[in-house]
Amino acid sequence: AGLAVCAQAAQAPQHIDIKNLSKKVEDVVVPLPNEVFGALNKLGNVNWRDYVRSNKGSNFTERPRIALLLGTVIADGFIAVQAEDAPTVKEIGQRVLALAKGIGVGNSITPHAKAIIEAADKKNWGNVRSELDRTQNSVQTAMNEVHDEKLSQLVSLGGWLRGTQVLTSVVTQHFSLDGAELLHQPDLLVYFQTRLQAMPEYNQKLL
Repeated sequence: AGLAVCAQAAQAPQHIDIKNLSKKVEDVVVPLPNEVFGALNKLGNVNWRDYVRSNKGSNFTERPRIALLLGTVIADGFIAVQAEDAPTVKEIGQRVLALAKGIGVGNSITPHAKAIIEAADKKNWGNVRSELDRTQNSVQTAMNEVHDEKLSQLVSLGGWLRGTQVLTSVVTQHFSLDGAELLHQPDLLVYFQTRLQAMPEYNQKLL
């Protein structure tokens, strides 16, 4: 799911220790998609184009669903970067901006969305990764500033769920003990379960 990135695969750890990662949501550190995918680069060759989603999904009007979807779309951005799929990255940049506007933080995201599209045009994947990192941070910072911490947590949850979904598929097809270990994050399961239980007003809207 934030984001001091591993610019090169060789620098990425094979094992992600959630206590040592850079993005902290309250008292728990959430692995960001970029960190997970960076670690996966050391586990063998992966055809990332197989995991790029072309289906844009549903259009939601409820802010909790938009926040959750925004997290998944940001994660999809990292997958598209891994696949070096410039057209999809540009589409994701536009979609991230639209979703951010839907939860009232579009102004914070506009510069990042433009930078993502420009970097994708130039196939400057390092810059795209950096802007995706900044995008998620900016969304969550903006949400926290207006005391929408619960929506901020849903953005993190969406990114983590999508990253875990892809990670599971990759490990299934390219099994290794190191890869399987990346899926073993019981503290995060407890964390997100606890947070969801603390927002009963949103639970029905997320079904």
